[in-house]
Amino acid sequence: MARIPAGPAGARPGTPPDTSSDALFEITFDGRGVTARPGQSVAAALWAAGILAWRTTREGRRPRGVFCGIGVCFDCLATVNGRPNRRACLVPARPGDAVTTQEGHGHDRLGT
Repeated sequence: MARIPAGPAGARPGTPPDTSSDALFEITFDGRGVTARPGQSVAAALWAAGILAWRTTREGRRPRGVFCGIGVCFDCLATVNGRPNRRACLVPARPGDAVTTQEGHGHDRLGT
């Protein structure tokens, strides 16, 4: 029994990914262009571009990125289109999205 949801995901095992210019689009991360594919999360697009961290911790300013990948741990919080505290592993990448590094907890009114 296959464990890959090929049908719902639109995957075609054994075929190369669609790299036509129609399928790919761009988002930005801290002003840098990042190529994304339809269906990718923001985290997946950043990972594919070699970007592994997009948040720093409130104390110690330690880098964070994806940890669980399923929206449970909150390590992957990012600011997406000006909205802080977005779980990048759950947010679908959309053409033109602007992702920025989130410093601390993302709430200016609480201080850092």
